[in-house]
Amino acid sequence: MNTNQYDQIIVGAGFSGLCMAIRLKQAGMNNFIILERNHHIGGTWYDNSYPGAACDVESHLYSYSFEPNPEWSRQFSPQEEILHYMDHCVDKYGLAPHIRLNTNITKSVFDEQTGTWTVTAASGETFTARVLLTCSGGLSEPAFPDIKGLDTFKGKLFHTARWDKSFDPKGKSVAVIGTGASAIQVVPAIVSQVKHLDLFQRTAPWILPKKDKDISGIRRWMYKYLPVTRKLYRTRLYWRNELMAIGFVVNPGILKFGGKLVIHHLNSSVKNEELRKKLTPHFVLGCKRILLSNEYYPAIAQPNLSLITEGIQEVNEKGILTKDGVQHDTDAIILATGFQAAEGVLRYEVKGKGGIDLNDTWNTTGAEAYLGTSISGFPNMFIVVGPNTGLGHSSMILMIEAQVHYIMEALKTMQQKGAKYTDVKKEVEKEYNNEIQIKLARSVWQSGGCMSWYQTKSGKNVTLWPGFTFTFMKRTKHFEPDKYEWT
Repeated sequence: MNTNQYDQIIVGAGFSGLCMAIRLKQAGMNNFIILERNHHIGGTWYDNSYPGAACDVESHLYSYSFEPNPEWSRQFSPQEEILHYMDHCVDKYGLAPHIRLNTNITKSVFDEQTGTWTVTAASGETFTARVLLTCSGGLSEPAFPDIKGLDTFKGKLFHTARWDKSFDPKGKSVAVIGTGASAIQVVPAIVSQVKHLDLFQRTAPWILPKKDKDISGIRRWMYKYLPVTRKLYRTRLYWRNELMAIGFVVNPGILKFGGKLVIHHLNSSVKNEELRKKLTPHFVLGCKRILLSNEYYPAIAQPNLSLITEGIQEVNEKGILTKDGVQHDTDAIILATGFQAAEGVLRYEVKGKGGIDLNDTWNTTGAEAYLGTSISGFPNMFIVVGPNTGLGHSSMILMIEAQVHYIMEALKTMQQKGAKYTDVKKEVEKEYNNEIQIKLARSVWQSGGCMSWYQTKSGKNVTLWPGFTFTFMKRTKHFEPDKYEWT
């Protein structure tokens, strides 16, 4: 069994893992490794390669502030272009030698005697480091629906986040389960190819027009050779998106009014009254993730698509039986059922001080961390995109950069103190999470009349940040040694 010793271990090579690695290198901390389970970097943007996959945050905001890309081709980047950008970052910042692909973590254990973490891979190989940086993201584990008979289906069955590249939809009957963010992209992308598409909807989502278009060659030239124009544009995007948080967390009443305006988009896009009725949401705008699409409603209106709202009884060998007793035979079932975000346990075992198990802790209380970054009882471990750091209104990369900055300040403080390990105080974590839940209680996500993937089964919101991104940046600007215990 081989043990590899490092100063820091980064788990995950998505946006957060790469950002963490870049900042370590820039600080002269070069003895780190990135462990990635896939055979390519990219995280969410590698996994989600289904037809039509694209970002719903504008390209010039969905990129690192320190690594602008004047060459974005569209307002909202497609998946391939985002992955290409991430490959560029790996090359530019010399990260390739630090990345170990095809390395699936099964266990991480903290040793109080040495103040180090030992991480074990599925291969049996182990890695040790003073600091464990968990960057595996909130949208990395697909959520498979609890439907009777799912394993009995004889045709093709796969999740959008594990798209079967060998599957050709041409001329086939296809069933899509789910009408969330991935479904509204994949359905328009395949509806013209399939013989028939059955779309199974549990709850109608709110869908806004997507102001997407090609970025002209002139604009790209300006962004490249007159960088101030790109900076001004990014700033404009930032503040426009930030204003949406007013409706989410300050005054959800605004969104009730906004919902009436959005219904106009539905009414003008779908002429069939019965179909419109099925597509009309019955909760406040913003309570679930707001979706952006210009193609979804036209796709729904296609003659070869059936929107089915009766509810699924079971899946059998030939297809799907709905609760009204109708059998829907199909050649393939595509699960567009999202991710395990709120039940946000880590996919591997994590044992902290005294052998406490993080997954057991979070299963009991729901995921909690101080600033979504530090967890009491798990010293020298920091999470990027941890509990209550998600956004409903802007770019997650803003939150990633803020957390990475905070962690870098923590690592520098550890060096200065010559500390073996540091652990956030239990009362600090508890007080912080009480404050977060009080703020969330007033938000549209908790008061808008819906259950969403933002919440645990008990209804606790453990995913979203109840405020503006600039308030989070302010709170993470300075590391606070007094909030931590030092050994």
